[in-house]
Amino acid sequence: MSSTYGGMFEGYPCKPINDRKVSWLEGQAKRAFPSTPVHLVPPSREYPDEAAGAFGPVEVLPSVACVGLFDSEALEPAMDRSALIVAWFQRAPDVPAGEDADRALRSIRWDELAQDYEL
Repeated sequence: MSSTYGGMFEGYPCKPINDRKVSWLEGQAKRAFPSTPVHLVPPSREYPDEAAGAFGPVEVLPSVACVGLFDSEALEPAMDRSALIVAWFQRAPDVPAGEDADRALRSIRWDELAQDYEL
């Protein structure tokens, strides 16, 4: 987890900056785990009622950027496992769990996106 806008010295949150932040998070996940597939959950974007600047309207991403390694457990010792790296943004620095997890995280198509491997 990291702050979405931590270290931002200039400018304001807008589409061009947010597009780079989203791309950077996905790239960071791919660089950290080059042999495992990465899935980016498209972030929500809010548009507060503030005056637009030189780069367009103010656009705000959730305040926490996250990358997680998700790994399945084998049901039997001889079974294969699977893994997936997920990158997403969320409002608070809480570990998502159960019904409190964002709907987009809970609806990831694991069978289509995760990579199988043997123990």
